[in-house]
Amino acid sequence: MANKAIFFFFVSAVCLSSLAGKALADADDFDRFQIQGSVYCDTCRVQFVTRLSKFLEGAKVKLECRSRANGTVTLTKEAVTDKSGSYRMEVTGDHEEEVCELVLVQSPDSGCSDVSKEAYLRNAAKISLTANDGIVSHETRIVNPLGFMVKTPLADCAAAFKELGIVPDVTF
Repeated sequence: MANKAIFFFFVSAVCLSSLAGKALADADDFDRFQIQGSVYCDTCRVQFVTRLSKFLEGAKVKLECRSRANGTVTLTKEAVTDKSGSYRMEVTGDHEEEVCELVLVQSPDSGCSDVSKEAYLRNAAKISLTANDGIVSHETRIVNPLGFMVKTPLADCAAAFKELGIVPDVTF
């Protein structure tokens, strides 16, 4: 009988320590975020991805977090897009009291040759980097695509919009 009690106590202790270890690991994961996004060439000047858009390799994106209280920069991190125009970066730490934003820094040398200077000023995406925001999937943050805008839209843009049934505020 004493052996059964010792065995039961030992099994219970192992189970409880496993659960405690799992809870601690999960708590640490709340401070680690995977950011994923993409960069494209806005060939129709409409500020959203169309079938004529080209995703850009070699574009540089910067994450910057600023204090809500005084605007001080608290975090800066950069990433470069791969062949598919996608980027990833990992961020640690909870940034609940900060405003975090991804911005385009540099256009690649090829792919979007007729880039407008306004492209650098108009493309940014705010992102939440805290586990205390109600987002269920706390570790991965998907950012809306960021785009460099060409000066002159492609001639095929009018047909692409007609297929979608929209009339953009752009003259082709």
